[in-house]
Amino acid sequence: MQPRLVMLLGVAAVTVLLPLAGASAGPVGDGDAKSPLPTPTNDPSNASSEPRAETTSRCGPELSSPDGIEAQTCVLTLGRDTWARTYYRNATGDELTAVLTLMGPGGRTVQMHCEVEVGDEPAACETPRERSAGGAAAYSAVAEYAAGETDGLLLRSGSNSAPLQDS
Repeated sequence: MQPRLVMLLGVAAVTVLLPLAGASAGPVGDGDAKSPLPTPTNDPSNASSEPRAETTSRCGPELSSPDGIEAQTCVLTLGRDTWARTYYRNATGDELTAVLTLMGPGGRTVQMHCEVEVGDEPAACETPRERSAGGAAAYSAVAEYAAGETDGLLLRSGSNSAPLQDS
């Protein structure tokens, strides 16, 4: 055989056999490296030593005013943080203002002034998150919606408001 033909056959054999050798050898690299694929959730080795924190909420009822503002106010807790959030829909035709107040133990309060734009889509406003100073039941929140300084209060929504009962 000619040396040129032998060399060509050798290159062809290496080209065919090299990918097979790599596939049977497994991944290349550090044996301690983490796999990019997630571990199945039913695998006990995937259990976390820390439980995942979930946001808990305590909300008052959904309220609406004859003027066209709808709102619901909640106290939220995640881990060691507590904050207030008010959800609203403003169909009044006018921009409104809202003051959201989170009240906690020991007379602690946090207030947030919110611009409530006109719209049929739901929106939200929330206070900054604060380090909790007690259990979630020690907190309450109130949102007051107004249409300017002279028009007065249109709606007050609280996290612990009781829904109206039919008599």
